[in-house]
Amino acid sequence: MELKRVVVTGLGALTPIGNSVSEYWESLVNGVSGANMITHFDSSKFKTRFACELKNYNAQDHFDRKEARKYDAYAQYGMVAADQSFKDSGIEVDKIDQDRAGVIWAAGIGGLNTFEKEVGDFVRGDGTPRFNPFFIPKMIADIAAGNISIKYGFRGPNFATVSACASSANSLIDAFNYIRLGKADIFIAGGSEAAITISGIGGFNAMHAISTRNDDPATASRPFDKDRDGFVLGEGGASLIFEEYKHAKKRGATIYAEVAGCGLTADAYHMTAPHPNGYGAMKAMEFALEDAGINKEKIAHINTHGTSTPAGDVSEPRAIIGLFGEHAYNISINSTKSMTGHLLGAAGAVEAIASILAINNGFIPPTINHFTDDPEIDNRLDFTFHKGKERDIEYALSNTFGFGGHNATIIFRKFSE
Repeated sequence: MELKRVVVTGLGALTPIGNSVSEYWESLVNGVSGANMITHFDSSKFKTRFACELKNYNAQDHFDRKEARKYDAYAQYGMVAADQSFKDSGIEVDKIDQDRAGVIWAAGIGGLNTFEKEVGDFVRGDGTPRFNPFFIPKMIADIAAGNISIKYGFRGPNFATVSACASSANSLIDAFNYIRLGKADIFIAGGSEAAITISGIGGFNAMHAISTRNDDPATASRPFDKDRDGFVLGEGGASLIFEEYKHAKKRGATIYAEVAGCGLTADAYHMTAPHPNGYGAMKAMEFALEDAGINKEKIAHINTHGTSTPAGDVSEPRAIIGLFGEHAYNISINSTKSMTGHLLGAAGAVEAIASILAINNGFIPPTINHFTDDPEIDNRLDFTFHKGKERDIEYALSNTFGFGGHNATIIFRKFSE
C-alpha cells in the first residue's frame, strides 16, 4: 500500500504573543515575552501571580452573546483558531467531500473554568443542585472538536486527543496517519487550553511545577538557564489544516510545508518526571526520522519541548545528543515557550506552526531569557539564545512531551513538488 503525501494548507493561532499567525510570528522573531500579572482572577494570595494570558481577547468579537455563554474559554479559543486556519486554507465546503473531512482537536484539561464555577457555586449554596444545563457540554474535552465539525459540516472522523502537554501533537499525528492511509482528505487539527484559573494556578503551584518569579514575570520562562524554576502557564489555541497532497494541488491550495514523519513513545518511568537521560524522547525522535525516511544530518532545526523546568530541560538535550551525536552541535535549537509560556495541551500545535514558519521564512526565532549556563546542560548545543538567526531549513523537528511520560515528535519538510 502506497502512503499518501500529507501537506499543511492552513494555519491559525491565538496566543499570548499574538492573536493571529502573523502577529504570533512577528513576536517570535522579535523575542517578545507574553508573561504578565494575572488578570483573570485575584491571585494576590497565590505563590504565582503571573502567567501568559491572551491579550485583547473579547469573546463578543467572535461569538454573539448567547452563543458565547455556551462555550468554555478553551472551546472558544479552539473555534477561533480553527476558523483562522479554515479561512486561510481557502476550502470551499460545497466543493469537497464532507464525509472525508474531519476534526481532531486536543485539550490537556478542557473546561476547567466551567468546572470550577459550577462546583464552586454548588459548594457556596444551600446544597440544592442548581447546575447550568450547559455545564457538562461546556466542560468536556471533546466538545471543541464537535463544535468545529458542526460549524463547517465536516462529517469525517471526529474526536479529541488527551495526552497532557503532548495532546495537540497527538492530534496532528493522528490526522497525518488518517490521511496518509487514505481514510480522509482533510483535517482541522490542533488544540486549545484555558487553564489560567484558580485551580490551574493553585494545582501547579502545589506540585512546584510553575515559576514563582513574581518580581520579574517577563523573564520567568527561562528554558535551559541554570536558575529556571518552573514553567509559565499560557493559554490559547492553534489549528492546522492537514490535507492529502493531490487533493490540495487539485484545488490550488497554498502549501506551507509537508508532514514528513512522526514518532510516539512512552517513558514508562514516572507520573510527572521525564526519564533522566531522555530515553523516551530520544526514541520518539528516532522513530520520526525512520518514518520520514531521512538520516539524522537532514535535521537543521529542533523546536524543543523546553519548558523551563529543572528536570525536563536537562533530559531533552541529553536525548538530542544521544540520538544525533556530533551533528547535534550543528542543529539550531530553540524553545518558543520562553515567549509564549506553556500552553499545555495546545503546545504541540502552537510549536508546530512555529516550526513551519521557521522553514518558510528561513529564520530560527530566539530562546529568550538566558542569563546563566547550566553545568548539567551541554552548552555547545546551539540554543539560539538571545537573538534569532537566518538559516535555510529543509527539515524541522518539533518535540512535545506530557505528564504520564507521553512523547511526541513531528518532522516537517520544506515543500517541493
